[in-house]
Amino acid sequence: MYIIVGLGNPENEYSNTRHNMGFDTINKLAKQYNIEISKTNFKGQYGTGIIENEKVVLLKPQTYMNLSGESVKEIIQFYKLPTNQLIIIYDDIDIEAGIIKLRKTGGPGNHNGMKSVINEIETQNFPRIRVGIGRPEHKGDLINYVIGKIPEHEKEILDKGTTLAKDAIVEIIKNGIDIAMNKFN
Repeated sequence: MYIIVGLGNPENEYSNTRHNMGFDTINKLAKQYNIEISKTNFKGQYGTGIIENEKVVLLKPQTYMNLSGESVKEIIQFYKLPTNQLIIIYDDIDIEAGIIKLRKTGGPGNHNGMKSVINEIETQNFPRIRVGIGRPEHKGDLINYVIGKIPEHEKEILDKGTTLAKDAIVEIIKNGIDIAMNKFN
C-alpha cells in the first residue's frame, strides 16, 4: 500500500497556480485510475483505489501549504505505514518548468509545505517528486509567481511536468524508487 500526497492550497483561488502542482498530479492519477477523491478526513480530501495492483490512498491536504504536515501525519498514523510507502509531490522553483526530480530522501529546501511534513512526521526518509516550476524573471516577485494564476503560454509546459510526475508515481509503484529515479531523473 502507498499513501500518495500532492501538496497544494485548497480553494478555487489557488487552482491553476504553480503552487498546486502536487494537487494537479493527484488529479491526473485519480482520473487515469478512476479513483474518486471525495472523502474528507485527515485534514484533507482523499480517495482510495488500485494502481498497478497496489492499494493506494491519494490525499490532497486542505490545511494550506504551510501546515501540510498535519494532514500527512494523521494519515500515516491511521494507516500505520512506514514512510518509505509515502510519496509526496510538490512544486520546486529550483527546477526548470516541465522537469521533475525524484529523491528517496532529503531535506525540504526552501519549500514550506515540505518543512511542515518533515517537522510533523519527524523524518526526511520518504520518496518525493519535485515538479519544476522555474523562477520568476524578477526575484522580488516570488510569492505572486508561485500563487498567481499561470499564464496561458506556460500551461502546456507545467502540464508536461505533472504528467511526468504521474508517470513516475506509477513507475515507483511498479518497480520501486531506484528504477523510477534512473528512468525519470
